[in-house]
Formats: sequence, structure tokens, C-alpha cells
Amino acid sequence: MVGACSAAGVPMVPQGGNTGLCGGATPDASGEAVIIALGRLNKVRGADPLNRTLTVEAGCTLASVQEAAAAAGCLFPLSLASEGSCQIGGNLATNAGGVHVLRYGTTRDLVLGLEAVLPDGSLWNGLRALRKDNTGYDLKQLFIGSEGTLGIITAASLKLFPLPVAQATAWINVADPAAALALLASAQSAFDARLTAFELVSEGALDLALRHIPGTRRPTAVSAWYVLCELAAGCGQATLDSDLEYWLGDAIAKGIAADAVLAQSSSQSRSLWHLRESLSEAQKIEGISVKHDISVPVSAIPDFLARADSALVQAFPGVRIIAFGHVGDGNLHYNVSRPDPARNAELIDRQGEVHRLVHDIVHGLDGSISAEHGIGQLKRDEIRRYKSSIELALMRAVKAALDPRGVMNPGKVV
Repeated sequence: MVGACSAAGVPMVPQGGNTGLCGGATPDASGEAVIIALGRLNKVRGADPLNRTLTVEAGCTLASVQEAAAAAGCLFPLSLASEGSCQIGGNLATNAGGVHVLRYGTTRDLVLGLEAVLPDGSLWNGLRALRKDNTGYDLKQLFIGSEGTLGIITAASLKLFPLPVAQATAWINVADPAAALALLASAQSAFDARLTAFELVSEGALDLALRHIPGTRRPTAVSAWYVLCELAAGCGQATLDSDLEYWLGDAIAKGIAADAVLAQSSSQSRSLWHLRESLSEAQKIEGISVKHDISVPVSAIPDFLARADSALVQAFPGVRIIAFGHVGDGNLHYNVSRPDPARNAELIDRQGEVHRLVHDIVHGLDGSISAEHGIGQLKRDEIRRYKSSIELALMRAVKAALDPRGVMNPGKVV
């Protein structure tokens, strides 16, 4: 079918679980594009626990990939709030991030091989499950993060990891983002690879979750900022809990942290993570906002927040800023709205100005205007302001080489 569409010049739009946020899987309004849904391509082709690999088809949900890995006695560490409905092909096509990038890297770092249908309809089988393969260009990396503009990912060989024996979770009060970074540095020194997640949450973000998400409750006393920290290890639960408790006590004694609660059970840990994972939903319930998915060097997070907050308050007096994200890898979700949702229309009408203020500051700090959500059609024009002409030319050259007729997901990325 892909070959026939290509020969006829019919555009194609690959589509997975429809959980993307940048319009990468949405066709234009012309009605000419063929949507290629991958949901029925959902088989687990094989697991190799000794090689720690899992080969799955693109339509498998992320949750089902995690379950298949667990059935093989292993861990597939990619974890997103939408894991019950997002598909691994979409995760690959957007190079999804999530909460465990600090320890395991992005989706790009979790792939050993790919299978993909090229725009002319031919099938490239690159499903080699090798840690070392130095035989030329690493072609799979062209398709990961390409958002379906170079071909259709149909299967992948994924890296697996040892299944943790124990996990420990803590919710920690910190005075400001600089204190959160000091706490992160301390945690990395103390726990190294046992540190699997380190999330930053503002009081404004937490307040929305407490107001709008049933069953949530405040874990600690009110603070301006919070950190959600997770450890995982192959040691016993008691040892991990003891190590985390000792470290928290030392951090509080040194004034790096102000208060903390350590989850005493898996259900308490899930409750803490539920708070973090409900932040986006709570914002939707509260009302529309101008959203940003940015990354800067971890060390620049306090500077970014101070500069962006100041610029927005000056330009839009009374504006409300909701910030949270994966501080361990420098990725923040930085969203702007009015405290009174009825007043958001004026702000949305001027969202181009909001984006320009935020993205110019990000660019000045050598950051990225899309850390984990991709470009799609939403940010296609925006990246032209921030990527060099050489970089854009290279991207267009790759697109032209693989998709000379421009039929694969046109109007996206480049």
C-alpha cells in the first residue's frame, strides 16, 4: 500500500495512539492524506532475557511492552503518563522521554534495532539486537525522532534491564530550584545509578492537582517547590529505605531540604507518583494555557526560571506560571495562564508573544524549545528561528534523500 500511495503521490500520515501534543500524527485539512494506523501491528515477536532484548511491533502499547519485559524477568524503563494508550512506534518516532531519562536515557538510548517501511514501499530490516555494530551509519537513529517523515517504523529491538528488587520514593520540600539542584547533586553522589527519577514540582502545579484530581492529598507542609525522588536497586527493600532515610536526614540537617516524607508502601509510592502524573490533567480541568516543553542544561534551570518568570510578569502583569518537570535531565513543562480562566482568551490570542519570550530565553541558554514532545506541525515554523541554516539544510537533505516525493507525513518537522 505504501508503494502504491507513493507512486500515486498520495501523502501518508502514520498514526499510533494519538497521544502526541504537537500534531505530528494529524493530517492537514485537505482530505487527501491516507492515515496509516499501526494499532493492529501489536505482536511481541520475541524476548531474549540473556541478551536482555525484546522485539515488538510498533502498535504495541507502551504498557504492554513493559508487561512483556516483566514477563521475561526484565525491565523496560520508558515510563510516561500515557503509557496505557501510547504506542511504542509513536514513542520511537518522537524519541519520547518520560520520568526515567535521568537513569536510562530517552527512547533513542533504549533501541538496538529497527524495522521500517520506506516511502517507496520497500522494507528495511535493521532488527539486529547488538550492543556493538560498527559497520557504517547508524541508520535506525534517522527514524527515531523523525515523527514519521522518513518512513514508518513497524518493529523494534529494545534494550532491557534487570528488574529492580526494591524501590524507594520520597516527596521533599525545597526552598527554590537552586536548592533542588543542590539536592540532585547530593543524590547523584550518594546513589549514583540507583537514582532513577528526580522530578521538580512547583506549589502552583501541586495546588491545581489537589483542587481538581479526586483522592489526592498534600504529602508535606506547604512549600514553594517540591522534589519527587525515586531510587531503585537490586538490594533489599530495608537497605534501600534506610539509605534514603539517612540521606534525607542529612539533607535536612544541612538545610538543603526543609521537610520530606518517605513512602512506607507501594501504595503510598503510587500516591506520590499519582500527584506528579496528574499535573497535566489538572491543568486541562483548570482551563487552557500556553504550554512549553523546554530543556536547558541542568545547571541553568534556576536562571531560566528567574528570567522567564520576570519577563512574563513584566509583559503580562498578573500572569500565573505553572512549572514542573524532569529536573534531573533539564526538561521543564513551563505553562502560562491567568488565575481566572475566563481571562485566558486574551493571553491565548497573544501566545506567539509568550512563546517568543520563553523560547528566546531558552535559546540564549543553549537549550531546546522541544525537549520530549517533538516538532510536529505545531513548532515547525518556530524551529526555523532557533536552528542554524546549516542544521536545517542537513535535515532537508536527509528528507529529500529518503522521501524525494515528499509523501511521508508532509508538513511536519521540516
